[in-house]
Amino acid sequence: MTEKSTEPPGKGRRTPTRKEAEALRKKRMKTPVSRKQQMRAQRDVRQRGRDRARAAMKDGTDDSALPLRERGPVRRFCRDYVDRRFNVAEFLLPILVLILAFSFFSAPWAVKAVFVVWTVTIFGTIIDEFTMVYGLKKGLAERFPNESVKGAVPYS
Repeated sequence: MTEKSTEPPGKGRRTPTRKEAEALRKKRMKTPVSRKQQMRAQRDVRQRGRDRARAAMKDGTDDSALPLRERGPVRRFCRDYVDRRFNVAEFLLPILVLILAFSFFSAPWAVKAVFVVWTVTIFGTIIDEFTMVYGLKKGLAERFPNESVKGAVPYS
């Protein structure tokens, strides 16, 4: 004798037509019908992601919204270290505009002033960058002794 199965033969329901299946899929996905609406919805989703990432970059609290290269406590420390210190490079553009303005004068005092300011600016920026790198390396060694800090200094 054969044993009877308790399951009905087949799947127990009729196969939906293509039209019904597509309508159900569209209803589940809640996607717009027209191409313009679809593109607008995708643009809105991307813009929300960008806004979230921008806000995360601004306050630095949500690591999950940051790009991969920006995540982690080491990178956060590097950003904070660079942002909290005084940099000569912050004043580089106004100084260069001043140098440009003085370079239009042909008087001997103006030529000397341009040379002196230009030289001081270059050496000041170089010294400031070396000081920043040294201090950052020292801070990273103190704060993260057992973690990999590879690429943190060039990142900064």
